[in-house]
Amino acid sequence: MARSRTRADGRRHGALAGRREGGAALLLLLALVLAGFATLLIAVFGRSDVERLRERRTQATLAQASDALIGFASTHGRLPRPAVSAVDGQERATPCTDEASCSGFLPWVTLGVDGADSWGKRLRYSVTPLYTTAPIQRLNAVATKRVLTRSGDGQLRYEVGQDACLIYAQCAPAVVYSQGRNNLGTDSNGLAQAGAQPGNEDEIGNDVASTEFMRRAASTNPAAPGGPFDDLLVALPLTTLYERMAAARTLP
Repeated sequence: MARSRTRADGRRHGALAGRREGGAALLLLLALVLAGFATLLIAVFGRSDVERLRERRTQATLAQASDALIGFASTHGRLPRPAVSAVDGQERATPCTDEASCSGFLPWVTLGVDGADSWGKRLRYSVTPLYTTAPIQRLNAVATKRVLTRSGDGQLRYEVGQDACLIYAQCAPAVVYSQGRNNLGTDSNGLAQAGAQPGNEDEIGNDVASTEFMRRAASTNPAAPGGPFDDLLVALPLTTLYERMAAARTLP
């Protein structure tokens, strides 16, 4: 009788121990699954937060560059020419002979600003040649930089300027822009980055543009009109430029 009770107690204790071990294993498995899920959430949303922060910082850098360009014009009576190169941020000494030669990199050393975006790429800059010679002839100078965007259905429309830039229908005197995280651009060592993603027509257009630029919503969709896009661009407002130069008495 005593032996029977002992065996029964042993079986009960064994069953309880087995259930405890099974429960512990289940809890451990659940903890591992939750830890993996948490790591995945941090990876996904953490990266998104970092990219949003980089984008905001780049927008602030572009705004600072725009203000520095206007400040330069207020002091010197003209806008600066592009930089010598991606590794030399001094303003180019030779005059611009056409729109293409007035398109390159922001002269960050001359302006005293950051010359790269948050992804380490040099900021690009294109300026109307007539605006790089002092004094700017306000009654005759035509600002030539146009900015396009895309509507919801992908159709192109002008955001700044129009088909023809005229003295009574001006465009922008200059643009400064970042080529974003992905595709194209030049780093601070002068190394060019390839456009690795196919179909990014709008980004390729900005990479070679001298008068007509694209500014639109970012997209990673290769099937979107214009393809994947993450460029960030600021157009220099002509009215603000003239007002600041007039106040500084550097505009005839």
